[in-house]
Amino acid sequence: MFEPGTGPRLFGLAPGIDFPAALVRGLEQRMIHAAPEDWARVTIYVNTARMRRRLREIFDAGPARLLPRIKLITDLGETLDSDAVPPSDSGLRLRLELARLVGQLLDLQPDLAPRAAMFDLADGLAALMDEMQGEGVAAEVLETLDVSSHSAHWGRSLQILRIIADFIETRGDAPAGAEARRRRLAEALIALWQIAPPRDPVLIVGSTGSRGTTRLLMEAVARLPQGALVLPGYDFGQPEEVWDRLDEALTGEDHPQFRFARLLQGLDMRPGDVTPWSDDAEPDAARNAMISLALRPAPITDQWMTEAPHLQGIASLADHLTLIEAPDSRSEAEAIALRLRQAVEDGQRAALITPDRVLTRQVAAALDRWSLIPDDSAGQPLHLSPPGRLLRQVAELCGARVELPELLALLKHPLTASTPGLRGPHLRRVREMELRLRRYAIGFPAREDLLSARDADDPDARAWADWLGALLADLPACTGMAPLADRITTHLALTERLAAGPVMAHDQGMAGELWEEAAGDAAQQAMRALEREAGVTLDLSNRDYSALIGTLLSAETVRQSVTGHPDLMIWGTLEARVQGADLVILGGLNDGIWPQLPPPDPWLNRPMRQEAGLLLPERRIGLSAHDFQQAAGAPEVVLSRALRDSEAEAVPSRWLNRIVNLLGGIGEAGPAALAEMRARGTALVQQAQALNRADAPVPPARRPSPRPPVAARPDRISVTGVKTLIRDPYAIYARQILGLSPLAPLRPVPDPGTRGDALHRLMEGFARVATDGADADTLRAWLDAALDPPFPEIGDWPSVAEAWAARLERIAATLIAQELEREAEEKLIWTEAKAEIALPGLDMTLSARPDRIDRLADGVAIYDYKSGQLPSQKMVENFDKQLPLQAAMVRRGAFPGLPRDVSKTAYIGIGSSVGESGIRLTSKEGDDLVAEAWDGLIALLGKYRRRTQGYTARRAMQTTAAMSDYDHLSRFGEWDFTDTPTPEEVGE
Repeated sequence: MFEPGTGPRLFGLAPGIDFPAALVRGLEQRMIHAAPEDWARVTIYVNTARMRRRLREIFDAGPARLLPRIKLITDLGETLDSDAVPPSDSGLRLRLELARLVGQLLDLQPDLAPRAAMFDLADGLAALMDEMQGEGVAAEVLETLDVSSHSAHWGRSLQILRIIADFIETRGDAPAGAEARRRRLAEALIALWQIAPPRDPVLIVGSTGSRGTTRLLMEAVARLPQGALVLPGYDFGQPEEVWDRLDEALTGEDHPQFRFARLLQGLDMRPGDVTPWSDDAEPDAARNAMISLALRPAPITDQWMTEAPHLQGIASLADHLTLIEAPDSRSEAEAIALRLRQAVEDGQRAALITPDRVLTRQVAAALDRWSLIPDDSAGQPLHLSPPGRLLRQVAELCGARVELPELLALLKHPLTASTPGLRGPHLRRVREMELRLRRYAIGFPAREDLLSARDADDPDARAWADWLGALLADLPACTGMAPLADRITTHLALTERLAAGPVMAHDQGMAGELWEEAAGDAAQQAMRALEREAGVTLDLSNRDYSALIGTLLSAETVRQSVTGHPDLMIWGTLEARVQGADLVILGGLNDGIWPQLPPPDPWLNRPMRQEAGLLLPERRIGLSAHDFQQAAGAPEVVLSRALRDSEAEAVPSRWLNRIVNLLGGIGEAGPAALAEMRARGTALVQQAQALNRADAPVPPARRPSPRPPVAARPDRISVTGVKTLIRDPYAIYARQILGLSPLAPLRPVPDPGTRGDALHRLMEGFARVATDGADADTLRAWLDAALDPPFPEIGDWPSVAEAWAARLERIAATLIAQELEREAEEKLIWTEAKAEIALPGLDMTLSARPDRIDRLADGVAIYDYKSGQLPSQKMVENFDKQLPLQAAMVRRGAFPGLPRDVSKTAYIGIGSSVGESGIRLTSKEGDDLVAEAWDGLIALLGKYRRRTQGYTARRAMQTTAAMSDYDHLSRFGEWDFTDTPTPEEVGE
């Protein structure tokens, strides 16, 4: 294929050229006179399986010929004898072994790190070991690092890094990880080639040589008699002086061409020695030149001033370049989807390239509007797939007492009870159970809470409750430390039982649809791989195991099973090298997304890495920069970003920022081209927003005041409900006429109402003991006993109960003193008993349940316990009419056996306000407030017995910030307090 020569052979293809297609065309040009069997003698090493698939697709398209051998550069074991290098441990086993060692170290030195970080530290050590072996850095180098000029943190990190040296030493000649084996295979293959170099052509294509092992192999292939490298995205137009500045990693590693510069240095070649592989022309030479200039290393960006004015084709640059600057990520996704749809209509092959998986999901969702399914090469992370989520949920709940939100999330998972025929009844029972549990605010469901009394005689319902109850009983059982093998067995058994549902006894062992389809198969393989490595001596807590499952599943991906549109692709950044498209959209061009910021390194800082000969964090930025430069050279390109993320204003990607700044300073042509690019992007955003705009504006809701038939209106009201009728009549309409009761939140917590009820029950018993003649010591002893344990009715929240008890302890002395003073003159005669009275002329009943009524010498005293703020006299006269109305009922004989004279009404504060607050029964002018309250109630209820009276929403709320349980129903927020109520007749 190649003429005999003395030097290495390096070829390249410029950014934007369809690399696989051009590679095949260049191969055809060199093999045009070769015999048919010579094609089969060619060996091509590619860097990814995606590149191999694409090359095979091109060859399969014809003409018919013998095919070259296409291999992955990471599968060198296929080239050598399988016994040349012993196999390495699996990556999972390596991480588990390191986790065991890290756990032992943390047990001895718990101040190094929390145990929860065990697997993160093990993963970090595994990655560092992998990198060291790939770069040929011996473990002993870590011992020679000078940390005297660094903070103490780095010295402590070296203590943990000694685990690597000890671990490698114990293994002897066996390679620890996959990267170590690849390097040994590469060294063995290179040694074989030095003895007997292959006579047939050997090519390495599509790789940048960013890894030490790959670069070592590439240098060896370039020196073979018939060996050559074909570099993707090589910048032929970059000046020599720029290449010369790329000799220092600390300043040049983030440049897109840095890896090629390092490769040239290793081969003792100059940039001009790289020749084009084929005669394919770059789609837009002017754009490539502009981007090359924009991406110059930071120390020499002053060259913009001298070289920018000489750039050619700037005026026509915007013809095939668009800049989308959307206001937010959703608008960006919709604009991208709209442009992709237009490409499909125009018959273009289009691709979205971005590392932002959130953006890709948003774009895929927006494309669904037109029933377009893109071919997403990245797939879905396994831990986000249905089987992955179910496995993680069960692992997180093992050893825990299940709360209602977690239980419902588990039961509503699409794979729960997925055995055919069971899913529908299961969901119906879950819905009924949720309504029942939320109606009674049960935050921690027990076995007896799963089944209603109505379903107690239904055998299927009982089987369902038994199945779920057994699961709830087994979940908290797996507590404490346990061997990894036991954790896996318990976890899989619980997950499969949950997925199977309440199957019959002879059907045990089923797992529903848990292991079905691509995601289920991938999840099963991941768990089986973990089972195979369960022999590692590793005891784990529930939290440790949950973290392990999350880490294990997040490392795998699942390809979508639905075939996407053949000309509509979503690619990761790596695909920019190995694919070709007419239209390329580079999305998510914000700093932190593209390029992604290097993760913090807990082991070595940049100078220490440089000293050890390891890769710098900027390596990833440089690789991303190369992918960006390659993709930005496509025939038509859209650059896209969102001006804001979910939290704040976003910072544009450094590459996009450079392009914008460079164009903005190139005479008149640059700003004009930039304005045209932005105008085209703005038009896309506006068109996408117009698609979401309603044909006619939706009128805002009006302040409701429904007027139901009189016959449908309530014929009973309590004295506490009168306040609601005055302040928010709509709540009475929603609760008593529509029958809508608010459900407790999914995660119920003891609220002020719950606290008030608990304190009322406590004070009822306290008052009864005081009435029996108890002294201060007896009352104190009774309170102490009543609070041991404190408030058992909220036993699910012991910390809240303790806080309530502590607050009561602070006011106990005052309560006892006031109670003894009260009992010296009064005697308790009524507590928490219900009374009713008919309202004259209204066909309605008024009910009351006074907290306490005492007998006085001249009548009775009516008391109401308040755990919150005490109402003022003015509030009682206008809104909170509970005490005056109870006094009116006493006067009218609603309480059998009680005197009808009321001489006192008061609130007893048992919360932040302590003490007794009396409410006057006569006004300052001498008016009888009790009679006024009664007459006012009759008049008020009389109005609501007429069809013309509506139940106005939020009529007289105490504060504008006060909330109602029915604000969402009345659509409060779409109307204001100043809006006039809109009466509307409802019902028949």
